[in-house]
Amino acid sequence: MESTIGAQAKLEVQAGEEQDTTAAIETAKATKPDAGLRSLDHYQHKLPPWRYAARQKLIPLIRWETYHVAKLQSAMRSPLLDSYFSITANLGTHTFFMIFLPILFWCGYTNLGRGMVHILASGVIFSGFLKDMLCLPRPLSPPLRRISMSHSASLEYGFPSTHSTNAVSVVVYAVYMLRSLGAEINPTLKSSLEILSYCYATSIILGRLYCGMHGFFDVVIGSILGALLAIVQCLYGEAFDEFLFHGSSMTSVIVLLIILILVRIHPEPADDCPCFDDSVAFAGVMIGVEVGNWHYARTGSAWDLPVPATVPFELHTIGWLRTVARIMAGVVIIFAWREIMKPALLKYLPPLFRVVESFGLTLPRKFFVQASMYTKIPTNLKTDSVLPPVSEIPSLIRSLRYPRSHRSVSVGPQSEADAYEALAFRDRRRRESNTSESRMRQTTRHRGSSDRSDEACLGEISSSNPLRIPRRPGLPTPASSQSDLYGNLLSPDVLIDGALTPSTLPSAVSTPGRRLSEDRRQYERDEKEIFSMLEKPRVRYDVEVITKLIVYAGIAWLAVEGNPLLFELIGLGMGT
Repeated sequence: MESTIGAQAKLEVQAGEEQDTTAAIETAKATKPDAGLRSLDHYQHKLPPWRYAARQKLIPLIRWETYHVAKLQSAMRSPLLDSYFSITANLGTHTFFMIFLPILFWCGYTNLGRGMVHILASGVIFSGFLKDMLCLPRPLSPPLRRISMSHSASLEYGFPSTHSTNAVSVVVYAVYMLRSLGAEINPTLKSSLEILSYCYATSIILGRLYCGMHGFFDVVIGSILGALLAIVQCLYGEAFDEFLFHGSSMTSVIVLLIILILVRIHPEPADDCPCFDDSVAFAGVMIGVEVGNWHYARTGSAWDLPVPATVPFELHTIGWLRTVARIMAGVVIIFAWREIMKPALLKYLPPLFRVVESFGLTLPRKFFVQASMYTKIPTNLKTDSVLPPVSEIPSLIRSLRYPRSHRSVSVGPQSEADAYEALAFRDRRRRESNTSESRMRQTTRHRGSSDRSDEACLGEISSSNPLRIPRRPGLPTPASSQSDLYGNLLSPDVLIDGALTPSTLPSAVSTPGRRLSEDRRQYERDEKEIFSMLEKPRVRYDVEVITKLIVYAGIAWLAVEGNPLLFELIGLGMGT
């Protein structure tokens, strides 16, 4: 499969005009499912036995809670809440934290900034690790509607909720830092900030349920993970800082190697999921922060209190004007670094990768094309969901000003994991209908009669409509449009009509040979119909991994060392 992907990408790039090439690659059939080639046991084939067993233990819970989340969403839905929760969801994203974390360092809050980087980067890495290890889908849509201002979020697996992990870890650590100040802060202000923090976490977690992006299990485990990471930082953060700042250069090398090992052991997902990309980006952030702080503490330009590598800053000395100027200058420099380095690395790294590949060393990731399989990468390739390019900033601002026109309410599968979950549901319903009909036929044979009225109640299964079952109006039937295909699932009670179990191939149903053949053909039609509705994944290149590491390590270094040194040179520092 990987060689097929690469060959196709190579042919497209060599075809000629860059604009056509870019469009072709963006919609390349890198993982296009072919009807009849994907079975209902997709995850059993793709995952190691122990990961598949863990997934099968947990997925009935994901399916069971979907109905209850749908009831919650249905009871709460309103245009005002749609806008509120879609906007506040941005406060728990990687983009939000990547923009505002550097400001903590530039304003002298290095201690708080380092702690936030540790818990947020760890949250993204470990939640992404669990997502790709277990491959658990988001709650089924329909019956849920997914309300979001971000397209990439729906492409990830659902368990656990990274938003919840980030929100809870930030709140736990922020409250800990507030209480550690003691009498240094006004009690009324401290109480107000604590209440605001709790409201923030509650809003983010409830919003993930309201928007149909996660179930209760996702947000509970995500919240527990966030709390644990924050507690570890509270208990051992100072000890780690002592280890880093008072160690030799080998200390920072050890930290760097540990982070790279975490990237290397990230599990391969069964589907093309972008969780790995986010983990790589935040691994780069951690590398830049740790190495940058370690070196900055030794330059003589940093303060040693409250922690080594603290950026010199006093508001009454610098003033509001220079404070705003240094923040604006710092943000511009970070975006300039990204805009320059990303295309440069995507252009110049592939030849180096081909040389490395000639020695038998390659990036062993399933959904990435190797450098030998393409000639160049399109310049306008969208590879980043963490920090938006400069060209997208106006659109991002407009989406916050006019949320109704920029949010989307989606019904139906949006990712491969969604599609497989929909197929599993349809297959279970089909098997139930087959079993019901088989039992009824046995009953009528024992009675020696054919009661057509009873048969009409059960529904006649024919080759033209093998799933027409009037007594079960929610049963999915063949359809020619997305509305028809999923319209029958909109009643939440259909989803939990009996305990959902791991799906099996149609051959597991004891039916006559003709029925078995019809079931297989119908499954293939369903599969083709569902997967044809998904947006085709773009081609992903091996150099993107190293590019992300370098770009985000550079952003973090600029935040903790590069920009603070520059501020002193251009008159935006303390003058020390």
